[in-house]
Amino acid sequence: MRAVLTRVNSASVTIDGEIHGKIGKGFLILLGVHEDDTEAEALKIADKICGLRIFEDENGKMNVNPHDAGAELLIISQFTLFADCHSRRPGFSKAARPDKAIPLYELVIAKCREAGFPVQTGVFAAEMLVDSQNDGPVTILLDTKEL
Repeated sequence: MRAVLTRVNSASVTIDGEIHGKIGKGFLILLGVHEDDTEAEALKIADKICGLRIFEDENGKMNVNPHDAGAELLIISQFTLFADCHSRRPGFSKAARPDKAIPLYELVIAKCREAGFPVQTGVFAAEMLVDSQNDGPVTILLDTKEL
């Protein structure tokens, strides 16, 4: 499982001209599910997202976790995170199919909510416009194969 996590001042996702999800200070998370992923990877990445200390403390050091920072989360499904770019035309055969990806995506969302975070989402497989005001900018790539 992969996540591109960006610290934001605000972010939103628009579907069919309507804002579907909107957050203030927090994380915009693009989440990709690999064909080999299981619940273990979903739990691992949710735990990392909920505990990653990338908000600044009073000394300007990235030392504050999202809970203590009062962060909100906007989690968007993103199968293209598993693009195979060996040729000039990306292939997506390593991305999990919807029947596998949707339950794992929803498990990450549920675990983040259980941890006490306000979570907004996109819609799986929808055409979405994502807008964000990046803070820092701070953008981190998480891959459960490397956690």
